[in-house]
Amino acid sequence: MTLAGVTLPVTTPFDPKSGDIAPVSFRDNLRAWLDAGVQGLVIAGSTGEAPLLDEDEVVQLVEWARDVVPPERTLVAGTGAEATRAVIRLSRAVAAVGADAVLVRPPAYYRGRMDAETVRRHYEAVADAIPVPVILYNVPQFVPLEITPGLLAELGSHPNVAGIKDSTGDLKNLGALLDAAPPDCSVLVGAGSRLYAALEMGAAGGIVAVGCLAPRETVEVYEQFRAGAMGPAGAVQGRLTPVHNRIVRELGVAGVKHGLDLLGLDGGLPRPPLRPLDEKSRRTVQKELKKAGLVSEQASASG
Repeated sequence: MTLAGVTLPVTTPFDPKSGDIAPVSFRDNLRAWLDAGVQGLVIAGSTGEAPLLDEDEVVQLVEWARDVVPPERTLVAGTGAEATRAVIRLSRAVAAVGADAVLVRPPAYYRGRMDAETVRRHYEAVADAIPVPVILYNVPQFVPLEITPGLLAELGSHPNVAGIKDSTGDLKNLGALLDAAPPDCSVLVGAGSRLYAALEMGAAGGIVAVGCLAPRETVEVYEQFRAGAMGPAGAVQGRLTPVHNRIVRELGVAGVKHGLDLLGLDGGLPRPPLRPLDEKSRRTVQKELKKAGLVSEQASASG
């Protein structure tokens, strides 16, 4: 599998009364993002509240998404878990309902026992056992276990490992991963503030949550860069960087969801134990979306 372009790690809307997934809102959101020109969608990633979803919910989300996502777009499912067998089970289940690939974080609960050899064996066992490609997920801010360049050099040679998403936001680390990645192993940036810089360095694209709030603009960064229009690409990136920093990075899932509400999509509330934003943070989201030109004065005021 070749990964390129802008992929969105989408949110999961919940019914405010029951707390169950809201399927109509979920599919409506997906259609809006696809209409903006994104190349792919990640279901049950960090922004999708993956740790708070039941396994059967992840499978159901992928099935609903496959009804909306055309075959020429990439549908990825987050299937990370602590047990190798659990990752394999969920990965097979989402593949059966239409996932094109899986995004798998490293297991970290027994962190002291998770040396490079153990993690390598975990990923290779998963890649050997499932019918769709694996994308490694390096996200040390949530999972305190990094996929090092040396480990990527080994795993990236596996025929069923398609690439890695690096969410560190550290360009030095991204550069080391790019140097270590085998030719058929794509490196994707996970920090929306670094999309332009990552493309300059040779990344294939990004899986970036800021794109949920600004899908057309995020796609524009990629397409302008690929067309050689560095100035316009950099200018759009300049608008997106504060949105990433102040909403995605600082306020997290609840911030992204409130931003979607202001933009006319269904964000809704995060699932407990995550808490909704306080009033000060809500004003921050309004302010940053307004500054970036993503919402009008009227929408900002009504929010």
